[in-house]
Amino acid sequence: MKLNTVKEKQSWIADLGNGYYQNPILFADYSDPDVIRVGDDFYLISSSFASTPGIPVLHSKDLVNWEIISHVFDRLPYDYYDTVRHGAGAWAPSIRYHQGQYWVFFGIPDHGIFMSTAENPAGPWAPLHLVKEAKGWIDPCPFWDDDGQAYLVFAFAKSRCGIKNKLKMCRMKPDGTALLSDPELVFDGNANHPTIEGPKMYKRNGYYYIFAPAGGVKPGWQTVLRSKQVYGSYEDKIVLHQGKSPINGPHQGGLVELESGESWFIHFQDRDAYGRIVHMQPVRWENDWPIMGHQQNEENIGEPVLKWKKPNVGKEYPIKAPATSDEFKEEILGLQWQWEANHKPEWYKLNEETGLRLFAQPYPKNSHQTLAECPHVLCQKFPAPVFTVTTKFSFHSSSPTDQAGLVILGKEYEYIALNSDGLVHVAGTRENPMPIEEEKEQHLLDSSTVYLRVQVQEEAVCQFYYSVDGKDFLKIGDAFQAKKGHWVGAKIGLFCTTKEVQKDTGFVDVRWIRVENNGMITAK
Repeated sequence: MKLNTVKEKQSWIADLGNGYYQNPILFADYSDPDVIRVGDDFYLISSSFASTPGIPVLHSKDLVNWEIISHVFDRLPYDYYDTVRHGAGAWAPSIRYHQGQYWVFFGIPDHGIFMSTAENPAGPWAPLHLVKEAKGWIDPCPFWDDDGQAYLVFAFAKSRCGIKNKLKMCRMKPDGTALLSDPELVFDGNANHPTIEGPKMYKRNGYYYIFAPAGGVKPGWQTVLRSKQVYGSYEDKIVLHQGKSPINGPHQGGLVELESGESWFIHFQDRDAYGRIVHMQPVRWENDWPIMGHQQNEENIGEPVLKWKKPNVGKEYPIKAPATSDEFKEEILGLQWQWEANHKPEWYKLNEETGLRLFAQPYPKNSHQTLAECPHVLCQKFPAPVFTVTTKFSFHSSSPTDQAGLVILGKEYEYIALNSDGLVHVAGTRENPMPIEEEKEQHLLDSSTVYLRVQVQEEAVCQFYYSVDGKDFLKIGDAFQAKKGHWVGAKIGLFCTTKEVQKDTGFVDVRWIRVENNGMITAK
């Protein structure tokens, strides 16, 4: 009964309620995940790219049921990220627990390697520290050896420096603040592992291990390197691939070992508009090699599981999923929300009576005045394969150019928005040669309060609706397929914009937003 209650409120639940879980454990775009265990708690982090606040931190007691507890930083460094930078920002972080502190390292491919620490993963996190200024260094992972020596292993972004198949390592100050040596090559994947990246380093039973994805996001596989010496030479072995399973590119993630002796590997799968969703594979060890998933072939390369017995953590824990719906009754935004760039406090305010107030913001200077260029779009991830989003808007316009609405955002996007004439349906693209938008349909409305809805069906096919009473919903526009963004999935977004050069006093009150998995909608 408890499981059914949760399913009515949440869009995707990995815990099957019978001692088993289903993959993905997170049907949302938590790209490039890394995971650790500290005592009987588990923590997972992921890439956030140009969105802020950045690098979400999730907590679990059983590796299956997760909730968001913090972000590592509020804003990206440099004014460069005050404008929308699709695909830039914080890439592939690593999380570790060392000497009573939590450490997160990540790369900003255009600027360098950054680090933050916290005594509590729920925050506060220390201000970002630049460990190494470098262009094209990505996916850093710290490692502290038994003798106290510290190291940093990392990969390269071909788009920034022309390299995509090498892993290098440096000695590092034990406090993680600086590197102590020039990088040394520890693995060249040119022969068998093109596009090797995302290294995660461990030590087990006298071996140094580097877990690294290779072969590219969708067609790739998970490689494990091992050596008796920290700088190698390293043997390599493919341990997980798609095989005959429907899970493409099963790679890039982290290993976690339980007090019970079990080992598990958490990784992502690219699902286009749904983003890079998170799976978990059982791991066993043979001859000091990890054997992942099931249905190993003659080379002991495993395939991802779709359902498996839950990790043995000693007890059962409540079913949870990351937050989606928001009644906007708290003093701060829910942790599921991120802006499209560095954000400003004057963009919004929260009030228990009126909800979330978004103030009309002008389009960026020298822009094409499209939503894809606006940093002030407030977004969250797609949370499931099928779901419905409904929100209540009260629009207060002070200019004919003000508009506020609900968007499905990606490289191509569509939105419905209230303006001075009623409700408009717009389609846009930010692909070359320039961002453009096209009005598809307009409906006249007498009410400034309206309910907006989008229903997402399998394969990310979306349909917008609206209602003036919250009961009878009318279609607006044709169904369309959501599109992914740059390294990210499609997003659900809220916005309030104006074409006035100076900000005016127009605003929208978003009373609430509710995300449900409630089947088909009957439209009039």
